[in-house]
Amino acid sequence: QGFALQPRARLPKPGPKPTPHPLFTRSDGDREAGGVLYNCEEPNEKSGTLAMPWVLTSPLRPDLVRVIHSNMSKNTRQAVSVGAKVGYETAAESWGTGRAVRAGRLREHVPRRRHVQPHEDLAPLAPPCECDAEEDAVATALAASSLPPLVMARGHRIGQVSELPLVVTDGLESITKTKQAVEVLKKLGCSEELQRIIDSKKIRAGKGKARNRRYVMRKGPLVVYNEDNGIVRACRNIPGVETANVTRLNLLRLAPGGHFGRFVIWTEGAFKKLGEMYGSYKSGAPMKKNYTLLRAQMENADVARIINSTEVQSVLRPKLEPPKKSGIKANPLKNKAAMERLNPYAPEKTAALKKAQEKGTPEQKEVENKRKARIAASKEYNKKHKRGDATFYKTLMKAFETAKAKADKKDDKAEEEEGE
Repeated sequence: QGFALQPRARLPKPGPKPTPHPLFTRSDGDREAGGVLYNCEEPNEKSGTLAMPWVLTSPLRPDLVRVIHSNMSKNTRQAVSVGAKVGYETAAESWGTGRAVRAGRLREHVPRRRHVQPHEDLAPLAPPCECDAEEDAVATALAASSLPPLVMARGHRIGQVSELPLVVTDGLESITKTKQAVEVLKKLGCSEELQRIIDSKKIRAGKGKARNRRYVMRKGPLVVYNEDNGIVRACRNIPGVETANVTRLNLLRLAPGGHFGRFVIWTEGAFKKLGEMYGSYKSGAPMKKNYTLLRAQMENADVARIINSTEVQSVLRPKLEPPKKSGIKANPLKNKAAMERLNPYAPEKTAALKKAQEKGTPEQKEVENKRKARIAASKEYNKKHKRGDATFYKTLMKAFETAKAKADKKDDKAEEEEGE
């Protein structure tokens, strides 16, 4: 209620934007410079640079990732139900003809009763999701995987990694041996990450340990490739390491548990393919039907500067002043604060009266002396002015007695006259 909007006004001219932390944003210059391309055979050598795909600059939406991940994870559930005729089918067997038996005979120890509350497969396993929402969640997860703070916050050890996103030449796709894949990962700076995964192997809590899923471990790096020339076979036996095709990216792998920021290793072909798939804000996504990259809700996040700008403030009504309200009138005889405002000496007076009632205090002795003096003065006055027949009461009573005597004399005289 502080202000009311008038007709729309021009927004302020774009000026210097607030400078956020460089690890969380990427400018157009950084996008053009893109990621550094590292040689697969010699990871310490740089083979060039690649332009950063626009999808890696998408705004972060952790709420969207959590919702889509929760719905997608429900697709792996299996329906649990019982047959429609369970409990109603007969368990009798025929003995055949020639035994003089009309009905069949029941087998022993076979219960014949229905389920009271059977499992029914009526509802769908997972609620439907919008395709655009799924694509937006994947784009957000990809953008989070290129920010070191978010990747480290998820638990990955990337202290020895040169930079993110980590792009390697296409020679990585041709590796067919697990030993070679492990050597390349260690040269890229993933040795600490691989050791973390091995140390995290623990026995599963619950009954799953007896159902062919006894051990659990943390998730490691995700290797994204364009063509499988042996990379899937080479990485499938490395603990925690997973592979994914760039055309079939899955949110369940990009954001395990609904938490984005997974450590992703790209091949050169997959990195270029990613830019071709999602395109840019102007061109749209060429390889995705009716899809455009998710935009940030605000280009300029400095809301205070926009509201306080001259263009916006010039078309606003003045701030409404709230009506003045008079306070509640307090009774000074019951409210000490009100009495103190009227009589600043009131607290001292109250304290003095309280002390005057306490025995043994000088104030109480002073009050007692005053009382005795007042009684003595009254007795002296009465002794001096109220003695004998000159007191007011006695004079008043004599007047009544005189009047009564006259009245009695008059009545007696009247009775004598009537008797005669």
